[in-house]
Formats: sequence, structure tokens, C-alpha cells
Amino acid sequence: TTLRGIRKTFDDCNSVRFLLESFRVVFYERDVSMHMEFRQELWKILDCKAVPPKLFIKGRYIGGAEEVLTLHEQGKLKPLFEGVPMDRSIGTCEACDGVRFVICFRCSGSCKLIGAKGQPDKCPECNENGLIICPLCC
Repeated sequence: TTLRGIRKTFDDCNSVRFLLESFRVVFYERDVSMHMEFRQELWKILDCKAVPPKLFIKGRYIGGAEEVLTLHEQGKLKPLFEGVPMDRSIGTCEACDGVRFVICFRCSGSCKLIGAKGQPDKCPECNENGLIICPLCC
């Protein structure tokens, strides 16, 4: 989560992200604080209102920060990345700077468009925060 609402959650997410970056594997981070659909998808998969981070490797649930860090300390995490592509990128995305979201191009982040009859309509392109998933890196 990027919003830093709960310090432990923020720190745990950063720890897992740092670990994944150190292995230089391609990973896709889903920030549940930035996109409600990601949160609902996680809750549906785990059948509960789970608190991030939650790591999945090749579609298999591995665990939260504590489980992931324990696996790493035991030397059992690296073998799970066998067959996962290596990240060969240099630096962060030029469009989103690694945030993985950009302001909606259609409504400029307002979440509203003027309809045919002059009344405001919800923008069909963006999420509840007026953001879209970065088209360059995601």
C-alpha cells in the first residue's frame, strides 16, 4: 500500500517489495489502497478481508510479509522463483515513476464527464481515485 495509512502495513509492503527487487524477478504489484477492484479481488481469492502484503508466485499463494521473510531466511524463497522471468529493466517507468497508476487521460482525474444532456456522468475509464493503470509498464 502506498498511502501509509497503517505504518506496519506500509513497512511490510516495502520489505516484500525490496526482497522481490533484490531477486530481480518480474513482479506485478497490486496496490489495494489505489484501486478498489484490486482490494475486492484479493478479498475474494483469500475469502476474507486480508491486509497486505500478500505474495503469490505463479498463481500460488505464498503468504504475508512474515511468512515471506521467514521463507527467505530459511533459504526456501529463491527456489520458488525458478521459471519466473528476470527483470531486465533499468530504473522506474517514465510515465508513472513506479507508482503503476497515472491520472486518467479522458477525465483528467475528475472521475466525471459531461454527458449528452449536459449532466455529469461517471468516467468509464478510471477508478474511484481518477486513476488508470499505467499503460506503459503494466
